[in-house]
Amino acid sequence: MILEAILLTVITAATPLVIAALGELVTERAGVLNLGVEGMMIMGAVGAFAATQLTGSPYVGVVAGILCGGLFSLLFGFLTLTLVANQVATGLALTLLGLGASGMLGEGFVGAPGIKLQPIALPFLSDIPFLGPVLFRQDIIFYMSLALVVGVNWFLFRSRTGLKVRAIGDNHGSAHALGIHVIRTRYLAVLFGGACAGLAGAQLSLIYTPQWVENMTAGRGWIALALVVFASWRPWRVLAGGYLFGAVSIGQLHAQAMGVGIPSQFLSALPYAATIVVLIIISHNRRTTLINTPASLGKAFVPDR
Repeated sequence: MILEAILLTVITAATPLVIAALGELVTERAGVLNLGVEGMMIMGAVGAFAATQLTGSPYVGVVAGILCGGLFSLLFGFLTLTLVANQVATGLALTLLGLGASGMLGEGFVGAPGIKLQPIALPFLSDIPFLGPVLFRQDIIFYMSLALVVGVNWFLFRSRTGLKVRAIGDNHGSAHALGIHVIRTRYLAVLFGGACAGLAGAQLSLIYTPQWVENMTAGRGWIALALVVFASWRPWRVLAGGYLFGAVSIGQLHAQAMGVGIPSQFLSALPYAATIVVLIIISHNRRTTLINTPASLGKAFVPDR
C-alpha cells in the first residue's frame, strides 16, 4: 500500500530527530545550551558505520554510535562546565570539529556497502493488517525512541532527580544553595544528550541510508535544536513535532518523485523553511515561551563566584 510505504518512510525520517531532540531537551532542562548536536550526530554516524564494518554487527555499531556521541559531549562538558567557556561558541566549534573529524575518519568507508539494522517483528502484533508493519515490525532504534519519550517524561516530571534537574535549569544558584550538585548533574545531562545524538547518528548510517556519506546529517542536528523550542521543552510534544518535521521531509521527496512543477531546490529547502516558520510563529507567544524556557539556560555556573 502506498500509504503504508509513506508512513514507514516518515517514521524512519522522524526517529533520529525525536531521539536527538529528547537528548537536547534534558540538557537544556539542566540549563546547558548545547549547539554541538549536529557534530555529535555525525560522529555517532561515522562511529556506528565504522564499528559495523569492522565487526559485521550493526548492534555493535549502535553501541559505538552512542559512545562516540557521549565522548564528544564530554569534551563539550569539559570546556563549558569545567573551563567555563562560552556555551554558544563551544557548541558551534564542536559542530565544525565533528563535521571535519567525521569526514577524515570516514574517508576509508566511502562507497563501502552498508549493513542495515534489520527490523524486529513483534509476535502476533506484526500480523495486524496495516498497523502491524507500520508499528510492530520496526528496528530496535524506533522502539528505543518511544521508550525514551516515556522515560524522559517520567524522569523529568515524576522523579526526584528530574525535579533537581529542572531546579538547576530554572535557578542554578538556588539549587546549589540547597545542596544540589549543579556541575555533576549538568555533566550527566550533557552526557545523556550526547549519547542520544550519537544514537540518532547511528540510525542515519545504519537504517535511514545504510552507508557512509560525508555530512550525511544534513542539518538534522539544527532541526532537533529547533524542535526542542517547538515542543516548549515537553517530551510528548517532541514526539509530535518530530513526526511533523519527518512528514515534511518525506513529503518533499515524494513531491519531487511525482514531478510537481516546483523547483527541486525549493522542495529540498522545505524542511528547513518549515523550521524557520514554526519558530517565528512560536516567538509571537512570548509569554508561553518565557514560562517554559529554563531561566538559567546558557548561563555558566561557578560555585565560588
